[in-house]
Amino acid sequence: MSVLNKKTVDDINVKCKRVLVRCDFNVPLKNGVITDENRIVAALPTIKKLINDGGKVILCSHLGKPKGEPKPELSLAPVAKRLSEHLGKEVVFAADDTVVGENAKAAVAAMKDGDVVLLQNTRYRAEETKNGEALSKELASLCEVYVNDAFGAAHRAHCSTVGVTEYVEETAVGYLMQKELKFLGGAVENPVRPFVTILGGAKVADKLPVIENLLTKADTVIVGGGMAYTFLAAKGYGVGTSLLDTEKIEYCKEMMAKAEANGVKLLLPVDCTVSKVFPDPIDGPVDVIVVDADKIPADHMGLDIGPKTAEMFAEAVKSAKTVVWNGPMGVFENPTLAKGTIAVAKSLAETDATTIIGGGDSAAAVNTLGFGPKMSHISTGGGASLEFLEGKELPGIAAVNDK
Repeated sequence: MSVLNKKTVDDINVKCKRVLVRCDFNVPLKNGVITDENRIVAALPTIKKLINDGGKVILCSHLGKPKGEPKPELSLAPVAKRLSEHLGKEVVFAADDTVVGENAKAAVAAMKDGDVVLLQNTRYRAEETKNGEALSKELASLCEVYVNDAFGAAHRAHCSTVGVTEYVEETAVGYLMQKELKFLGGAVENPVRPFVTILGGAKVADKLPVIENLLTKADTVIVGGGMAYTFLAAKGYGVGTSLLDTEKIEYCKEMMAKAEANGVKLLLPVDCTVSKVFPDPIDGPVDVIVVDADKIPADHMGLDIGPKTAEMFAEAVKSAKTVVWNGPMGVFENPTLAKGTIAVAKSLAETDATTIIGGGDSAAAVNTLGFGPKMSHISTGGGASLEFLEGKELPGIAAVNDK
């Protein structure tokens, strides 16, 4: 199955039809106010397209983890309000704790072409995360066409991402999903070479399957962040009090051998920025020294890559044609420990390669540091983009019709 061959909203006719769109409106809220509306803005092109094509647009999403019960602080009401403002038209909010209740049914029955209704948080129902049949059928009963535009939830087999498709004949992906598949799918299935991947973040266990898959595809794999110290330990270096996953040392040795066997360059830090303590608060002052990667003092922990490493990583990016980056190089929330992440972000901003940022912390880092507009694509899905890079089939994408 090629993920690049899915039906899209451009392949379907929705005029006069009820269209259920699974969006990713899992936005951060503080006292009922949305603090980052990137995900809402990202959903607008698909919603506008369906409105303009004369569809009756029914939106659904989860928000947070209400664990199968109605929690007022996780209601999608604030999202309906912001959507109305962005679209310049009323988005009717169907406030049913059962998601598909009397309000939703009445709102959908009253719809005219081009109208928009937003359902309540799908995770108010316990079956949602278990892909239960009842909720899947109820969601399907509202629509004639189903569109999945929630890449951030595509790695979950839930009612609103997978179950519903069993009871709706016509299915497609939205523009946001299509863009994710084009960039991430293109990089994984058919990259323009040289293909460089940069992996960081804290836990080596989270990224090992990604490394294993990319060692068969990339020309260069760069490892930084907290996960690098398990690799350095696998080389026989002392890593002091740095993050270390002792159970994965052998696995890291295997990965280094695999890289060599496949002719893939595996770049590890040659110097590190270290401190005796982890900053508390995380953005508070911290005393650091820079040491070679094989000379970390026993009572120090590595918290960022050093300047020589930053230069080496930036050099590797210069000649690349495709770059995928997932995970920061250090504790980027701290100005003293953000230098490595900034250097990598800057090298990506200055290259003419296709640059793809996996979601989660790397997306936050790139946006916080102001490099977002310079990247070709910033993924909206943290866990989903990781599983995609592992080469896994994502259930929410597999469930949509092929062209």
